[in-house]
Amino acid sequence: MWAYAARRVVIGILLLLALSLVTFILFFASPADQAKLACGKQCTQAQIAVTEKALGYDKPVYEQWAGFAKGVVAGRDFPIDQAQREAAPETVTHCAAPCLGFSKYYGETVNSLIKDYAPISISLAVVAVVLWLFFGVLLGIAAAVTKGSILDRGIVGLTLLVYAFPTFFIGVFFLKYVVVKWGLLDYPYYTPIAEGGVWGWLTNLWLPSLTLALVFLASYVRMTRAFVLESLGEDYIRTAKAKGLNSRAVLFKHGLRAALTPLVTMTGIDFGTLLGGAIITESVFAYPGLGLLTVQSSQAWDLPTVVGIVLIAGSFVVLMNIIVDIAYAFIDPRVRLG
Repeated sequence: MWAYAARRVVIGILLLLALSLVTFILFFASPADQAKLACGKQCTQAQIAVTEKALGYDKPVYEQWAGFAKGVVAGRDFPIDQAQREAAPETVTHCAAPCLGFSKYYGETVNSLIKDYAPISISLAVVAVVLWLFFGVLLGIAAAVTKGSILDRGIVGLTLLVYAFPTFFIGVFFLKYVVVKWGLLDYPYYTPIAEGGVWGWLTNLWLPSLTLALVFLASYVRMTRAFVLESLGEDYIRTAKAKGLNSRAVLFKHGLRAALTPLVTMTGIDFGTLLGGAIITESVFAYPGLGLLTVQSSQAWDLPTVVGIVLIAGSFVVLMNIIVDIAYAFIDPRVRLG
């Protein structure tokens, strides 16, 4: 078991190295004048040259990537401002390992930015995944055991109808009607657990998390329904029924367990993706998460921050895939032999 987990971790580390290199090539080796875009439209050629040197854009891409990789392992020092550095060389900002870079636009390290913005995205993702898993699996099982009935068709049809609406439409609908017109809920503002407690934290996450959950709900209802129906048609299920097991034991102990494997895969990938930020939902509800930070950094051409967020999002996806692979080994021991 430990050898299986170690192999997955090593593969994950190699994937992250490849991801960082590809990201640097895509962003820093593009034909655009990175220094000019970072400096702004009103900058003179002299200011652009200073910006290019300060941000390291005058170096080859492989040297920039090597400096980034070294910072991840050992940390780096960044000048707060080029003029300050010339006047006082000791005026630098230290970025401890694992260092993801320094944002000239925000005037702080990418690590600090992610530390401030990530809790909002993680909170949204956690509550959303609980909602869509609970209701998706529950409704999927209900549709499967009542196959062909009005309930089955109603559940599948309603979830597909909700799935047809884009995320921004659902979010704006909640804000305009549920919050403003009907006054059923207060306007959601992110409240950390340390300030508002668990209840205050959860109530302010309800609407944006529900918006995300509804987008994923239809897929989980349909997949759960399909996998449960498939497993209930297997020979070992008929054998369990022949032995006299009641329907509930057959469904949950034998049928649902067989359907868990593909659901675990879907959940791991979707959850890992959301941890990197829900751009549309965070923008609609003005939640300062990684998604909103991505939009702002892209508009300001703040490449270090964008690259850092891409790598963090990739790390979340790789991490969740490792967790899914290990969970497979517990659900089905035969996976360990692969």
